[in-house]
Amino acid sequence: MTALAAGTTRSTMRETFVDTVTEALDTDPRVALVLAEISADRFVDAAARHPGRVLNVGIREQALVSVAGGLALTGLRPVVHTITPFLVERPFEQLKLDLNHQGVGALVVSTGASYDYPSSGRTHLAPGDVALIDTLPGWTVHIPGHPAEAEALLRSALPGDDLVYLRLSERVNAEPLVTGPGWRTIRRGNRGVVLAVGPMLDPVLAATATLDMTVLYTATIRPFDAAGLREAVQSATADVVLVEPYLRGTSTHAVNDALTDTPHRVLALGVRREVELRAYGTPDEHEAAHGLGPTGIGAAVRDFLDAAAR
Repeated sequence: MTALAAGTTRSTMRETFVDTVTEALDTDPRVALVLAEISADRFVDAAARHPGRVLNVGIREQALVSVAGGLALTGLRPVVHTITPFLVERPFEQLKLDLNHQGVGALVVSTGASYDYPSSGRTHLAPGDVALIDTLPGWTVHIPGHPAEAEALLRSALPGDDLVYLRLSERVNAEPLVTGPGWRTIRRGNRGVVLAVGPMLDPVLAATATLDMTVLYTATIRPFDAAGLREAVQSATADVVLVEPYLRGTSTHAVNDALTDTPHRVLALGVRREVELRAYGTPDEHEAAHGLGPTGIGAAVRDFLDAAAR
């Protein structure tokens, strides 16, 4: 995997998504965009040029996914987009039946991630989205950590016919690093392996700067790169810290499956299952409450390593 040059895209993942899909609508007659009001104002010109392939179903999220399933059955490549809870949680049955069960593909693109929009309340928070998608077979799941990564992953997914979930966030790393699946080695060490997913890389690097640990990074968490993890563990102790920007422990089963024949320990960090935040707050405050800033990650990792040494 080659590094991407910074500054090649718009300033946010969402802006990158709009520009890239607009271009695809103009150049690929298979691409169709299905919206549920969210971001519709950003596709007004594209809708005027392609009225049959830019569809806004209104605030009807179940219909959003069902329409996409119907378009896929006609041979089109539907791109389905809205805020995370309205794309994965509310119409989950339609994802299961109208896409998976029918055997058709779609590119499902969310915005808002776990807690990008806390000022709108709990209805706009969705830390369980990847765990829900993980109950369905055959999905590729991308968690980009930078707008340039989002663009590369989006462009690679547009021509296909498979099921792809692309999770956009306003939480980003300083630099783009990957263009495809697999773990990329960012730092090598001996005391364990830290797996940083998407926007978690920069906090992980800050948290582990003084620790002798290997740091791996990916923007594609499904399929899970088991071989890459096994290779890293061979060069370090089999103490694995998994840091994901959504529900804590979502990929713990994938780590355990990858290391079935290797005695290991796993510390899973992410949005806490036991914490139901009822204050609106800011994204930074939510990050701190879930222990996902450098201070929280660093303290958890040090406790994990110290427990192994006792």
